[in-house]
Amino acid sequence: MIPAEIKIKNKELPDCPGVYFFKDATGTILYIGKATSLVRRVGSYFAKAHNARLTELVSKIRRIDYIETETVLEALVLEANQIKAHMPAYNILEKDDKSFQYLVITNETYPKPVVVRGKDLEAEGIKPFDRVLSQETKKKYLAVYGPYTSGLALRRTLQFLRRMIPWSTCVPGQGRPCFYRQIGLCPGACTGEITKSEYKKSIRRLMWFFSGHTQTLIRHLKKEMQDASQKKQFERAANYRDMIFAFEHVHDVAFITKEDLELPFAPQPKSSLDLMGRIEAYDISNISGTSAVGSMVVFQNGRPFKNEYRKFRIQTVVGSDDVGMLEEVLRRRLSRAVYAKQAWALPVLMVIDGGEGQVNRVERVLREFALDIPVIGIAKGFDRKQDRLVFDKSNREILEIAERGKEIFQRARNGAHRFAISYHRLLRSKKFGLKHERKP
Repeated sequence: MIPAEIKIKNKELPDCPGVYFFKDATGTILYIGKATSLVRRVGSYFAKAHNARLTELVSKIRRIDYIETETVLEALVLEANQIKAHMPAYNILEKDDKSFQYLVITNETYPKPVVVRGKDLEAEGIKPFDRVLSQETKKKYLAVYGPYTSGLALRRTLQFLRRMIPWSTCVPGQGRPCFYRQIGLCPGACTGEITKSEYKKSIRRLMWFFSGHTQTLIRHLKKEMQDASQKKQFERAANYRDMIFAFEHVHDVAFITKEDLELPFAPQPKSSLDLMGRIEAYDISNISGTSAVGSMVVFQNGRPFKNEYRKFRIQTVVGSDDVGMLEEVLRRRLSRAVYAKQAWALPVLMVIDGGEGQVNRVERVLREFALDIPVIGIAKGFDRKQDRLVFDKSNREILEIAERGKEIFQRARNGAHRFAISYHRLLRSKKFGLKHERKP
């Protein structure tokens, strides 16, 4: 129950998505937040006792304003823009502003959106809260959006938007379609199917969205659809029609996360990786690049879960490029997680047979898919005791379980190795017309 002395805009809170503003007696904004339901979210602040900082915030509230939005997606964008515009004290106190997530649009021939942390921007000499970009910043970024209080929601938003507004992360003009072109998430910068001007027009749509100008975006899409239809470019017109429909009928369930539902400043239980959870291990097997295959084995509750094992025949990498083959396997596996209707469950951790090169490549692919999954590589030693674990030493969660889980990781890696070799031998025997014999 909200105390009677607190004034509420229109005397009541609606049951719809939006952004709320807590103000003190002088009208100063204390805190800005987003909600899937304004009435339920705001009411939760007054429902029970909280920790000292949240209690202090609630005690200062004298007025509650809000802006309704059509979708949670719009609320996410509006919240970030309003925080940047007003810089409320309690939003900054919520966590170190350097740890907030920001979205930047790179300034290059084929720009792309990238999620970065505030401290990384500051390391580049960029002040994340600056409303106007400096000339130096503009040389690197076309725009900086944020801060976003939910990094996971931001990444899921990008996954959703890329289906409607594809962008390129490949090497332009490489002549062959990249992985994302094959699944419709790259507009064809790799193959020269899109001009630089058309590509930048597409990125401008993305910038309109994150600037909060969704209606401007829709108006321009409708104009483009009409122009394409008049020119009898019916396939192009149909693409614009589908984009308009998606923006006008977006559903928000996919963007609601536990992170969004927690109150600010509320103490959260200490988390660590669950060694009994789903762990996936990967390996590559080939001889001079021929009959190349990849394997994925799954451990659950510390034991092999063979019904979930998967094998991959390498399709796009030529020659002895184990790291490139591993990248292909990960892209195909993760595309199912993000885009397939019947997705495979995501692991709590990935184990890779290899060292820094393999781990860095896998982490790069995970970032492109906007997935936060810890990765451990196992660099082979003379024996099991000499195996070296390769991982991000700054990740406390991995540090906590690295040595404790080493035996499980090694068993998973060994299982992936055997599974890959078995599949590789099968393909080679078929290729040369030999009888495949399984070794004990």
